[in-house]
Amino acid sequence: MKLPIFIADAFTARAFRGNPAAVCLLEDKLDEDVHQKIAKEMNLSETAFIRKLHPTDNFTQKNMNSTLTFVTLSGELKARRAEDGIILDLPLYPTQPKEFHEVKNLIKSAIGDTLVQDVCYSPDTQNLLVRLSDSYDRSFLETLKVNTANLTQVENTGKVKGLILTLKGEPAGQTQAFDFYSRYFAPWVGVAEDPVTGSAHTVLSSYWSQQLGKKNMHGLSQITFRPSPLRMSTAFRKRDCGQQRLHCSGLRAGLRPHRLERCLPRSLGVWDPDVEVARRLTSFLDESDSSPQC
Repeated sequence: MKLPIFIADAFTARAFRGNPAAVCLLEDKLDEDVHQKIAKEMNLSETAFIRKLHPTDNFTQKNMNSTLTFVTLSGELKARRAEDGIILDLPLYPTQPKEFHEVKNLIKSAIGDTLVQDVCYSPDTQNLLVRLSDSYDRSFLETLKVNTANLTQVENTGKVKGLILTLKGEPAGQTQAFDFYSRYFAPWVGVAEDPVTGSAHTVLSSYWSQQLGKKNMHGLSQITFRPSPLRMSTAFRKRDCGQQRLHCSGLRAGLRPHRLERCLPRSLGVWDPDVEVARRLTSFLDESDSSPQC
């Protein structure tokens, strides 16, 4: 069996950056265990499978819907096409102050004696947010060696599923201005360091919006090896009983898979050692042709 597989890098204007996801096009149904084995082989945070509903369907046919709704374990995720790009509609989760001594061992195990300015916890996402001292700059967070090997032993209560390290941004100078920087670690779910995590930004946006007094922000995520600039906007929506929402968008090229596909043939073991990328992946994202703004 030959399966065309694409790797799309979201939230970036350059290949091999941003958030990589595998997309597998299926002519026929596969058993669930085969799905899992393919995802394991790809070894990425997300592997999506797109299957024809009817034999006459065409993978290259554009989806003309302005909004796509994805049913996830966290609820519905909507991606809507705007004139200037694609915007993700996410929940915004508040944080609670956390006493340093309560999580001292975890923090010390991860970053040693690095100075910490603030610690917060998100009960909704079970993420621990650690803000580093404002005396540090972007390069410090970029090069910071984070030890994740023992975190699951240090924190084994089940209350923490992810560690967010964040730093206040810097004004424009030799580099682009950002409101904040961040890196995300989740060894509790088998991910040492994850690029551009949506759940982390539902927490980061809430925290930094309060700290900076801003509703529109520009953050730089995963600055170590897959830097990904994101634009974020917070807003209340009456239809959700006043729940605060996050509108998040990345650079246009990252949201246009047909421009980002790397067309890397990957071995799928017993299925086919010579996988060929046979088609070009296109979607409703093709309609966007300029950088999205929140």
